[in-house]
Amino acid sequence: MGLGAAAALAFFATTGEAAAQGARPPNVVIINVDDLGWADLSAQGSTYHETPHLDGLAAQGVRFTNAYAAAAVCSPSRAALLTGRYPARVGVTDWIRARFQGGEIPADRQNPTVYVGGSDQPLLAPRNPLWMEHGEVTIAEILRAAGYATAHIGKWHLGPPDWFPETQGFDVNIGGSDYGQPPSYFDPYFKIGQGDLETLRPRREGEYLTDREGDEAVGFIRAHRDRPFFLHLAHYAVHTPLQAKEDLKARYAAKPRTSQTNPTYAAMVHSMDQAVGSVLAAIDEAGLREHTLVIFTSDNGGLEGPTSNSPLRSGKGYPYEGGIRVPLIVRWPGAVPAARVSHEPVAGIDLFPTVVEAAGVGLPAGHIIDGISLLEHLRSGGEGRLERESLFWHFPHYRGGDIPPYSIIRYREWKLIRWHEGPRYELYNLAEDLGERRDLAAEMPYRVTQLDALLNAWFHQAGAKLPRPNPGFRPQPTRGRTR
Repeated sequence: MGLGAAAALAFFATTGEAAAQGARPPNVVIINVDDLGWADLSAQGSTYHETPHLDGLAAQGVRFTNAYAAAAVCSPSRAALLTGRYPARVGVTDWIRARFQGGEIPADRQNPTVYVGGSDQPLLAPRNPLWMEHGEVTIAEILRAAGYATAHIGKWHLGPPDWFPETQGFDVNIGGSDYGQPPSYFDPYFKIGQGDLETLRPRREGEYLTDREGDEAVGFIRAHRDRPFFLHLAHYAVHTPLQAKEDLKARYAAKPRTSQTNPTYAAMVHSMDQAVGSVLAAIDEAGLREHTLVIFTSDNGGLEGPTSNSPLRSGKGYPYEGGIRVPLIVRWPGAVPAARVSHEPVAGIDLFPTVVEAAGVGLPAGHIIDGISLLEHLRSGGEGRLERESLFWHFPHYRGGDIPPYSIIRYREWKLIRWHEGPRYELYNLAEDLGERRDLAAEMPYRVTQLDALLNAWFHQAGAKLPRPNPGFRPQPTRGRTR
């Protein structure tokens, strides 16, 4: 929604313990790391990366083993987290091109609706929007209307200046722009051909961006300790360019390698963990530990090459578990038990309703929210089953030379990938085959038919834009296939 529109939101009846008792609602801190893989934390099994602060966070709350980003790439995942809606419903299904990448605002200021495709592509794909529309309602708009101070720090990647965080409910925007990656991780954060971070002014030459983001977050917490606040700390790390502090690179270069072998990437993970530690320390110093809901996650799976998502298959951009499964840790002392693990499938769309319920306010009236609140599940320490059987993903685009348009349904332990060229299918039982090595589609056509019907019904319900046959397609001798 437009700037200031949050105050005009119509809400359902107020709910939640804090509101019912007239108490101050909890602060909310969401830390959303860019491209962090499911296996990148030592709490998640890494023996190469060192993440003591995040390991401590997991020991103080609930860690999810079956948590998913809403997309295998960043912009749609971020839109889904902030709105509680599937990317297909929001309309942002691929990463948004920044202005320096050709993402110029059309003269009519309308998002493009054309279908595009090259002669080597059998399908035409809907062109991705250049921004998330203001008609979407974000967590920040909901909470600001309820009296929260709101801040976005770090990566935004949901549109150019007229669609920056300030227009979507955030009082403060530090570092958020249309960039999907920083020009540089070192102050003055500039690169020829890309420019600088227009919403983050240089202050100390050579300062590391992740440290700067952590310091800005600490400053916001200290400045707003006496009122409810919502902090969205969206680190640019660990996205490329791979750049890290020399002492940390040397530290990891000296360590024995595992399936994860990149010292620079490991150093970036280390700095991110240190920044999280500084934020947690600031919360404690302000006496707000029991009064702050902290959520830590990633916007998609880890990028293959810089990291390994093993035992998961593949990585960022792909429909396999390595592309969409992510870390998720939730801490709220006194409300959420410590040192618990949940194996229930959850997704980024669930954070919006969870936060809204925790804050004691209602969901926006007349607005479909696809996620479900995890608050009761968290209070139980991750015990029991959630009342939801299916999760969905939709990527109606071509990505590089080996990823044609695809959609996914996870139904209980079953996962169906529909490649829209053909179409053709892959079917996996994740309870028995986490690494997705045995495709059961040919053996179980009845299960493929069942899940494909559910997927088709969801396309209609979510208003998903589907690829179309390309009349200009000219077959090439050989086309790359997915892994």
